[in-house]
Amino acid sequence: MNKANLARLALCIAVVGPLLLGPFWADRGTIRLLIEIFYFLALAQLWNLLAGYSGLISVGQQAFVGLGGYFCFSLAMFAGIPIVWSLALAGVLTAFIALPTALVAFRLSGPYFAIGTWVIAEVFRLGFAQVSALGGGSGISLPVGLVRAMAANKTARESLVYWIALGIMLTVVFGIWLLMRSRIGLGLSAMRDNEEAAISVGVQTGRLKLIVYVATAGMTGLIGALIFLQKLRITPEAAFSVNDWSVLVIFIVVIGGIGALEGPILGCILFFVLREFLSDLGAWYMIILGLISVAIMLIEPRGIWGIITARIPLTLFPVARKSE
Repeated sequence: MNKANLARLALCIAVVGPLLLGPFWADRGTIRLLIEIFYFLALAQLWNLLAGYSGLISVGQQAFVGLGGYFCFSLAMFAGIPIVWSLALAGVLTAFIALPTALVAFRLSGPYFAIGTWVIAEVFRLGFAQVSALGGGSGISLPVGLVRAMAANKTARESLVYWIALGIMLTVVFGIWLLMRSRIGLGLSAMRDNEEAAISVGVQTGRLKLIVYVATAGMTGLIGALIFLQKLRITPEAAFSVNDWSVLVIFIVVIGGIGALEGPILGCILFFVLREFLSDLGAWYMIILGLISVAIMLIEPRGIWGIITARIPLTLFPVARKSE
């Protein structure tokens, strides 16, 4: 193992090690903040895989966040499935629903695809608002009995959610990294650089896009289930919020750097720092975020990570294989 890889391994241990022990050193407020960071980072990495590597610019990922949340609640409340299993099954069911959704969305391209994904998400939102068994438009809370069945007490429950969120985030980050080092990742990189050239050398771009879309939807549904499991309540407006689950996620990826695993990490850090200092400004908060996005894109379309790598040849997640 060369020095660069040793440095990456040491950095990984230095970051992941303390996070694994989070419930033992962090207070309740910090735990909740870290959970939020974990799922936003996971959502950002998934959107980056979808848009940055596959060219599928979606503004409707909130559809799968909401589906995951509602599936998790429904399985636990009406099917009697334990919460943790409901969480996992919610991701599987969301991926299953994403397949026919993809067949509709893939008939569109470019900006029409983006608008189409948003319309599909709105259809899901309006549909769930009509289901009286799930509280209709006012939503529904997870029954106290199911909440207590998760863990012995509130602290144990929050620790369980914390470790699940951390596990999902690490699985997404390192899973995408391994994917991009595989033959599928090579095909995605070729498709991103020049789709026509990729097709000419035998890359099945349509199939790759479908696989990425469905897999991303399933993981997004899993994250959505976790989000509302932490909140213990779900409503159509919150579950299918384009602002919370698409706009902010896109902001994180764009300012951090699209098409690189390091980008969403930097974007997530900057987003939470900005939120800490600007969230009390009301409507100006979103305006400032928008201005920051435009400014960074004008300076460097590849975001903050692009600005860094233009000056320093640095790679935290190398995906290119070197010949010996």
